[in-house]
Amino acid sequence: MSKISDENRMEFSETIKPYQSKITALLGKEKTVLNTINSGAADSAYKKIMLAEDMIYIATLYMAENSLSLKILDVKNNDALNESRKILYKSIIYLEELVSNVIDVPYVDLQDRHDSIKNSPVKDRFVLIKKLGLAINLLELAFGDNSKWKWSFVELKGRYAVVAKNFIDMREAAKSYFNPSSENYETTILYIRLITKLLEQSAAGYRDKYELSTRRIDDMRNGIKFLLARHKLALAIGDKNNAEEIKKKAVVWKDKMNADQKSGSSR
Repeated sequence: MSKISDENRMEFSETIKPYQSKITALLGKEKTVLNTINSGAADSAYKKIMLAEDMIYIATLYMAENSLSLKILDVKNNDALNESRKILYKSIIYLEELVSNVIDVPYVDLQDRHDSIKNSPVKDRFVLIKKLGLAINLLELAFGDNSKWKWSFVELKGRYAVVAKNFIDMREAAKSYFNPSSENYETTILYIRLITKLLEQSAAGYRDKYELSTRRIDDMRNGIKFLLARHKLALAIGDKNNAEEIKKKAVVWKDKMNADQKSGSSR
C-alpha cells in the first residue's frame, strides 16, 4: 500500500466534515429524545421507531465516509465501518425494546406491544424494515468476504430477522393477507415474503455457523428456533404443507444437535 500524502489526508478530513456534523447532530437529538422517553412521554413507542430510523441514517453516513476513504485515500476506513456496525445494532435494539427479541414468540404474546404502536401503518413499518436490511447488506459488502466480522453478521442478521417478524401485527396481517380488497394487501404479501426469506436465511446461517465455525450448541439451538418461527408463520398464512416440512426439518436438526451433544459428552 502506497503512503498516504498529507494533501490527501487533509482532503479526506475536509470532505467528511459535513457527514461528521450530521452524525453529531443526530446523536445529540438521540440524547434529547431518550430524555423525553425516560420522563414517561406518552408517545415513547413511536419515538423509538423514529430513533431506529435515525440510527439507520447515521450508519449510512459512516458507510459514506468509508466510501470517501476508498476514493481519496485508497484505503478502507475500518473505524467508520465499525461505528456503522455498532449503530445498526442500536437501531435493532430500539425495535427489540418495542416488539421483543424472542425468536419463536407466540403472536398472542405481542398483542400489547403492537397495541402501543397501532397508529404506525404497516407500509411505514415495511419501509423501515427494508431500509434496515439494506443497510446491513451494504455494511457486510463494505467489510468484505474475509472480514473478522463474517460470523458476527449471522447474529446481526438474525436479530434483524426477529424484529422484522415481530414488528408486523400478525392479527391484522393474517386478515390482509387473505383479502385482496384490503388497502394493506400488497404490502402485507411483500412483508410476509420478506420475513419468510429472513427466517430461512437466519436458520441456515446459524446452522452454518455451528457446523463451520463455533460448534456451539446455542448456535444450533438458534437455528432450530428460526425454523420453528418459520413454522409458525407458515401456519398463520395457511401454508400447511410447508409447515409440515419445516417441522420435520426442525426435528432432524434437533436430533443432529442431540447426537452431537451426546458424542461430545462421551469423549
